[in-house]
Amino acid sequence: MVTKLDLYKVFCQVGKSKSFSKASKELYMTQPAVSQAIMQLERELDIRLFNRTPKGVSLTNEGKLLFEYVNSAINLINVGEEKILEFKDLTAGELKIGVGDTISRYFLLPYLEFFHNRYPNLKFKIINGTTSALCALIKSGEIDIAICNFPIDDNSLELIPCGEVRDIFVCGEKYKDLSTAKISLEEIVKYPLIFLEPNSNSRKYVEKFMLSKGIKISPDFELGSFDLLLEFAKINLGIACVVKEFSEDYLEKGVLYEVNILKEIPSRSIGVCYLKSVPLSLASTKFVEILSSDNPSLKIK
Repeated sequence: MVTKLDLYKVFCQVGKSKSFSKASKELYMTQPAVSQAIMQLERELDIRLFNRTPKGVSLTNEGKLLFEYVNSAINLINVGEEKILEFKDLTAGELKIGVGDTISRYFLLPYLEFFHNRYPNLKFKIINGTTSALCALIKSGEIDIAICNFPIDDNSLELIPCGEVRDIFVCGEKYKDLSTAKISLEEIVKYPLIFLEPNSNSRKYVEKFMLSKGIKISPDFELGSFDLLLEFAKINLGIACVVKEFSEDYLEKGVLYEVNILKEIPSRSIGVCYLKSVPLSLASTKFVEILSSDNPSLKIK
């Protein structure tokens, strides 16, 4: 079925070529088909667009006016198609990611570096927030994906685990003895405790686990920064609950010590989530593939 757009494309090429035969070659059509398309367009518009002469064709005054608009429109369509191809080839576009400060620093950075090196023309928009805030941003369409602490209880979101982490307690030199002798969770809460603020997913997970053991926590310090947990423990302000994989530098240097607890807190996941009801863009799909890949150089150390 020949559409109006097809007719205009033929009209535009004939206007440029000033010849039905030359236009037919450019369009890979037969000359009668080109002639028929122009005649059909003239009938639909009820106006003559070309003057026919033995030497070729020329635009009428009305044809010249129409040509200016049609030629511009087709050029814009071509540019639009080229831009779409750029998005498909990931040579253009934007990826909007939501992530917490801690996961951004200790988990996400190598993935961003890898992805940027592979697709250098893509732009990134990174929005920081808590897990609950990021889930709300996904639903509002302000971000494409979020990298969060799991678990997340939301049936509208697709959840893909990308790495395992374990919550531990750490201490400074003052409480170093706790790193050798076994200590129960009931005894831990008798010491000054340093936790993240209550609305963080990490805090909720540990608090829920301890409540399941009949233990209620009452932290002496509640902080909004993971790095501050480490620093507060380092200067002996108390026992901090931290993610082991994000604290390796302090532990390896002997600045902090892992408390030797009798009952370990079960490991949990860090992962990517996005809205089930909205298809991911190609850029988002590729990034999720990289996040969930088995590339050992990108995994949590």
